[in-house]
Amino acid sequence: NTVTYNDVHVDITQEEWVLMDPSQRNLYKDVMLETFMNLTAIGYNWEDLEVEEHFQSSQKHGRHERTHTGEKPYECNQCGKAFVHHSTLKFHERTHTGEKPHECNQCGKSFAYHNHLQGHERTHTGEKPYDCNQCGKAFARHNAHQRHKRTHTGEKPYECNQCGKAFARHSTLQLHERTHIGEKPYECHQCGKA
Repeated sequence: NTVTYNDVHVDITQEEWVLMDPSQRNLYKDVMLETFMNLTAIGYNWEDLEVEEHFQSSQKHGRHERTHTGEKPYECNQCGKAFVHHSTLKFHERTHTGEKPHECNQCGKSFAYHNHLQGHERTHTGEKPYDCNQCGKAFARHNAHQRHKRTHTGEKPYECNQCGKAFARHSTLQLHERTHIGEKPYECHQCGKA
C-alpha cells in the first residue's frame, strides 16, 4: 500500500502549538522530519506531493511565531548570545571563528558576509546605487545612504536610556553612554589624559 503524508503526520492545531513549550515544539518538529525522511529513505512513494510544501510552511509558521513570543532557541556556545533563527546563529558564529568565505575576485580581500563583499566590490567599480532624493549625493552602501538621509530629516533614532539624549548614529550613542559610567572613550595610553 502507498503511504500518504497524512498517514504519518500528527496535526497540531494553532491552539495546541501555543500551549507547547519550546522543547515540546522542537521534539514535534524533529519527530515529524525524522518520520518523513525515514519513510522516504526506504522507498515509500508519496501520494500527497504537497508534503514538502506542508512541512516547509509548518517550519515557516514556527519561525514566524518566535517573532511574537520572543523565543530564541539557538544559542551561541561561545558567548551565550541567543537567536530566533538557526541561520542567524551561523552568521554570528563567524565573529568567533573569523571565517570569511566571501572573497573579492579583484583584490582577494575576504569578508564574513556576502553583502559586505558586495559593498566592497563597489570600491572597484565606482558604482553608487543609493541616491539621496533631497540633494542628489550618491552612496555605494545602503547604511551610509540611510545615515546621510538623517542629516536632512534630523532623525535621531538612538536614544540614551539614562538621560534621554538622542543621536543619529549608534556608535555616537555608545560613546555617549560611556560618559555615564565615568569612562573616557579617548584616553592617551601613555599619560592617561582624556
